[in-house]
Amino acid sequence: MSRQDSMPQIATIRIKNLRLRTFIGFNEEEKTKKQDVIINIELRYDATLAKQSDSVADACNYKILTKKIIALVEEQAFDLLEKMAGDIIDLITDIGKIHYASVEIDKPHALRFADSVSIKMDYKKANCEGVL
Repeated sequence: MSRQDSMPQIATIRIKNLRLRTFIGFNEEEKTKKQDVIINIELRYDATLAKQSDSVADACNYKILTKKIIALVEEQAFDLLEKMAGDIIDLITDIGKIHYASVEIDKPHALRFADSVSIKMDYKKANCEGVL
């Protein structure tokens, strides 16, 4: 076995511009009217086993993950983008194989003269520095 064969194969998955509607904000109008949010997610995991087996059971199933994120965002109400981003990170990290995740959420038209306001939150699994 060569050194390259023993090194983990790190896969990066990006979910780009997931457009959803939810209750986001703490003003009264925001609590009664759904608003658009745009979510971008990047995650990394060791895909060595998935590469070898070619089985979805060994991979990070981004379709199932995305469905869970849609349900979370659309079925709940959030005062803060920080809470929404944190809840999405928690959902992602429940998948034990994720070593790194980044979630950025845009709230279009949140400020009068800006296209959007966004927040970005990151997660790094402990003891995975060499893998990332």
